[in-house]
Amino acid sequence: MPTTQYEGTVVQVGNSRGMRLPAGFFNAHPEFSGKVRATFVADGQVLISAQPATKRKATKPETDPIMDSFLSFLEVQMTTHPEQIVPADAAQLRHIGALVAGVKAD
Repeated sequence: MPTTQYEGTVVQVGNSRGMRLPAGFFNAHPEFSGKVRATFVADGQVLISAQPATKRKATKPETDPIMDSFLSFLEVQMTTHPEQIVPADAAQLRHIGALVAGVKAD
């Protein structure tokens, strides 16, 4: 799916604030007609995720919305530009190792 950006505004809704987006966003993405989750990513950056309507508790474990978004981006890139996929060589793996040296996993 190609990346599309929409501009909106923050508006007063009763005693709360809301975000107003153009109708084109909701027409293109009808999954955003119910509950949503806003995940703070960094200063000035928020990831908005549609929450599926369920009548029972999902049995699927919680997923990381940032990782899900990144994997979706990778899927699009791999599908639209397969010619850019190249195998990692020894030099790249050494460089990656140097970048993550000293990083402790949870």
